[in-house]
Amino acid sequence: MQKPGWSLDRRDPQFIEAFQPFWAWLYEHYFYVQTEGWEQIPAGQVMLVGSHNGGLAAPDMFMMVYDWVRRFGTDRLVYGLMHPKVWAVAPALAEMAEQAGAIAAHPKTTLAALDRKASVLVYPGGAQDVFRPFSQRGQICLGDRKGFIKIALQRHLPIVPVVSWGAHETLVVLADLYPLVERLHEWGMPWLLGVDPEVFPVYLGLPWGIAFGPLPNIPWPHPIATRVGAPIYFEHYGAEAARDRTYVEACYGQVRHRMQQDLNHLIANHRNHPGHRLG
Repeated sequence: MQKPGWSLDRRDPQFIEAFQPFWAWLYEHYFYVQTEGWEQIPAGQVMLVGSHNGGLAAPDMFMMVYDWVRRFGTDRLVYGLMHPKVWAVAPALAEMAEQAGAIAAHPKTTLAALDRKASVLVYPGGAQDVFRPFSQRGQICLGDRKGFIKIALQRHLPIVPVVSWGAHETLVVLADLYPLVERLHEWGMPWLLGVDPEVFPVYLGLPWGIAFGPLPNIPWPHPIATRVGAPIYFEHYGAEAARDRTYVEACYGQVRHRMQQDLNHLIANHRNHPGHRLG
């Protein structure tokens, strides 16, 4: 039996099209999304690399996917890499995400998607990123994970940075108690839902009010701004470049620096946007 999230065939263009009006309503009337930079996406395959916020609901991620479909349609394939543990923590959400094009984040699934001539949307920071504390909302978090860099180098892919600002107020993460919970687990306390969550946030949000752990949430309505940055082309590509740790580290630093610049741009332009306070 195939692992959850490992099938590329669960993506359903009809499902995606059917949900576009719903996403459009959220986009225009719930999150008041302001976006820029989509004209910078080059033709062909790309690796979209993002940093996001807002808990398991990840509204900025879904608004990015909506923007992609309304601009390029369902024929220009894109798969979104999602943390495999979402299938255990929120199976209903994961099943819907699969139909929209989500696959488990793993090198094998990523390469399989690229073999189909699809682009991929990657959030390397994973759970630490999407649940990063409110105090860190202005900082890019990629979790020091560099596997995406190696794949981009192997497949000669341009990296297109995508960042957002505002989703951190759809769910306010006060702190991450994972170090404490990990210690309690070592002393015999079972993991929440039987799964090591990698983060254990304390947050304010719907529907719980205050919640402990990476529980599913309903995002609070708040304006979100997104930015698609200029594509990043590295100096060297190929298997040899991907094996060079120093070069991979340099490429990772380049991507992270560019994304931080783009996020700083969003913050400067939208912090005091008239009519909608973004953060």
